[in-house]
Amino acid sequence: MGTVPLTVSATGAAPGDGAGPGRRRRGRRAAAEARAGILLSLPFVVLFTVFIAWPVLQSMFMSFTDMRISDIRSPFAVDFVGLQNYVTAFEDPVFRRAALNTGVFVLIGVPLTIVAGLAAALALDRGVTRLRGVFRMGFYTPVVTSIVAVAVVWRFLLRPENGLVNTVLGWVGIDGPHWLGDERTALLSLIVMAVWRNFGTSMVIFLAGLQAVDRGLHEAAALDGASTWQRFWHVTLPAIRPTMLFVMVTTSIGYLQFFEEPFVMTQGGPLNATISASMYTYNQFGFGNYGVAGAMAYLTFIVIGIVTLAQFRLMREK
Repeated sequence: MGTVPLTVSATGAAPGDGAGPGRRRRGRRAAAEARAGILLSLPFVVLFTVFIAWPVLQSMFMSFTDMRISDIRSPFAVDFVGLQNYVTAFEDPVFRRAALNTGVFVLIGVPLTIVAGLAAALALDRGVTRLRGVFRMGFYTPVVTSIVAVAVVWRFLLRPENGLVNTVLGWVGIDGPHWLGDERTALLSLIVMAVWRNFGTSMVIFLAGLQAVDRGLHEAAALDGASTWQRFWHVTLPAIRPTMLFVMVTTSIGYLQFFEEPFVMTQGGPLNATISASMYTYNQFGFGNYGVAGAMAYLTFIVIGIVTLAQFRLMREK
């Protein structure tokens, strides 16, 4: 048998002699990058654990105990009550009324917010040619305005005696109601205010989605004789389906937790006509009923999860 010659490189080293040191250098570099990544992420992990993860776990623990304000000094000495707090929440007529108000707020407010945001986005995308930036800023301004400032303006608009809304209605012979003091109109007034305050966010997101739609599709549909409505229904809406899903989910989650509007405008009145599930849960925490409040919070969380899953199934790609 013949011998196999050993190939020697120009430096006099056999191939592979430098592979070991090279792998060690790459290993040290990867380890250094891993340590740097851990150090950079450590502040977030600590803050997330202390201010989000731990409170979430603690509230879940409280929802299965009889913890009250008197148990703060010894939180682990409370009694385990199982699902009793959840039963108490379901049997509470005020919480049921708050849940009903929240459902009405979502069922009316979410579609109105989506329609208003999409209409404004369509107008800015195709209809408005001058001062587009001014209109965009005007529509979005309520989103970044303090709820306290918004409440002051809307309470003035809805005043029963000399508010702007009732004054305008009086010009055409209509005696306007006490918008925030009447059970029949108080929640509707908050819905209108919330739509006005939040549709700017939907507008910005829809505008980004509309600008990503291929113009060639509209031109082809127009050449085929499609009307403006047909192009919108069969071209625009299918193209912005992911955008519509995102707006629907985020708006629904926000409205299922609506709190600021009744807290600032009506304090839940008149006669609990505008109290929301989040506001009633907040009140229970304030009263020191931590176990029941934790159960109410997790019931709201479960509803949010169910609604979100339903929307994903509804809006999934066909």
